[in-house]
Amino acid sequence: MHEPIEGGCFCGHIRYRLKRRPMFVHCCHCTDCQRQLGSAFVINGIVEAENIELRQGDPVMVTLSTDSGRPHDVYRCADCQSPLWSDYGRRKWLSFLRLATLDRPSEFAPDVHIYTRSKLDWVPLPAGARVFEAYYDVKAEWPRESLERLEAARAKAAQSPS
Repeated sequence: MHEPIEGGCFCGHIRYRLKRRPMFVHCCHCTDCQRQLGSAFVINGIVEAENIELRQGDPVMVTLSTDSGRPHDVYRCADCQSPLWSDYGRRKWLSFLRLATLDRPSEFAPDVHIYTRSKLDWVPLPAGARVFEAYYDVKAEWPRESLERLEAARAKAAQSPS
């Protein structure tokens, strides 16, 4: 990604800019994602929250339950209800951006396919895809540059007053 990419909701009320490429991209096949989106999977780009710049409109936050018990805050358009990004665990500094809401979503292929234990049987996975029945070891799978970005964002959040 050489320049920021714009994105937004279905109706156009919300517009945002992704200022930096995601640190890592998940194709999640869990049943929660399937039900929340009415789709076979979701493509999430993990990015520092500060790299999503809201340009127009104000998303609403909807909190969903998770198996872990931690909150899953989904930011949606109040008008069309398009899910734009999530905050798993209410960290505030890390977002899971729904990459299909970008104007050019094809720029980011999944790095991994996760929760494939609940993948729909008729969904084929690409040859050579990195596939995990559940989650994975972040330190083993993420590139060094992405791990450095993650740690820098975590440290910056720890220094900020809540």
